[in-house]
Amino acid sequence: MNEKPLRWLHGEIKTPPISIQARRELGMLLRDLQDGASLGMPQSRPMPSIGRGCHELRVNDANKVWRLVYCIRADAIVILDVFEKKTRATPMDAIDNCKRRLKHYEASI
Repeated sequence: MNEKPLRWLHGEIKTPPISIQARRELGMLLRDLQDGASLGMPQSRPMPSIGRGCHELRVNDANKVWRLVYCIRADAIVILDVFEKKTRATPMDAIDNCKRRLKHYEASI
């Protein structure tokens, strides 16, 4: 199998604060992405405001909601951020940070 590696630019999936169940769900979704699966709602939604091929994984965890922002590139699945989502809209600072990290990553390859 020709799976894509994960390139972590920011964030981590760690218990705590993420529950074991949510951590496992995120891990399974990332494995599916590495194996070439195309995920859609409700697990993943496009984030064109960040860049081409960018998406966010969505995982509910007891009384928290986690987001993992990633981009699919030819060489890897690039993880831009992992955060607890506390409002309906994705915070602008999270979007700006992801844009900056992606720009830096693409300039370095």
